[in-house]
Amino acid sequence: MKIKCIIIEDEKLAAEKLASYIEKISVIELVSVFKDGISAINYLQDNSVDIIFLDIEMKDFNGLQFLQAMKVRPAVIITSAYEKYALAGYEFSVIDYLLKPYTLERFLQAVDKVINFNQLKEKAKNYELIASQSNEYIFIKSENRIEKVVLEDILFIEGMKDYLRIHTTSKKIMTLQSFKGILKHLPENVFLRVHNSYIISLSRVENIERNRIKIGETYIPISDKYKDNFFRSIKS
Repeated sequence: MKIKCIIIEDEKLAAEKLASYIEKISVIELVSVFKDGISAINYLQDNSVDIIFLDIEMKDFNGLQFLQAMKVRPAVIITSAYEKYALAGYEFSVIDYLLKPYTLERFLQAVDKVINFNQLKEKAKNYELIASQSNEYIFIKSENRIEKVVLEDILFIEGMKDYLRIHTTSKKIMTLQSFKGILKHLPENVFLRVHNSYIISLSRVENIERNRIKIGETYIPISDKYKDNFFRSIKS
């Protein structure tokens, strides 16, 4: 079965370029193109799709307003000429952010994230975190196996809609779980929620600059919602 997608884009040339990229992937079917978010919302009330390619800057009803209006939505890949919307986009748990002009290779990387996410979703429907066994490690259900994860090896945890991606020093583990659920099994003096999409390990923080935390090669945003608690924690 093909993955169905729609494009929401008010620039004709940008929409045509994106459509040409989609045509190169046999497993994806482009079912419709919309010039504005309102028309797309009306369509989605009666039709289901797997991916939305969403532009941000559109007249009257922009991409961020669309995300706010769609409480339940499929995977979203933002396509924008403006990097400044990236943080706001990730607040809505978008799968990827394509900065125009993007290459076919970069487009394929974004689509691959959605395909892998959907495959994992099918395999892991009945899996979730199981109870912590000690203060040193937890057991995580991932796909068809249970993995032991040493707490000190965790760098940060990234949210992806209904799933979490646990980044460790040696690998990444996907699990069907909520932030609220996993935080119950993590030491609160070590692991902190700093963003709607991130939990970090305080012991792994290298530096903090401009409301961003650097862990390894990754910069993690600190959102206003969690900022005060984070800075209180590092001062205590």
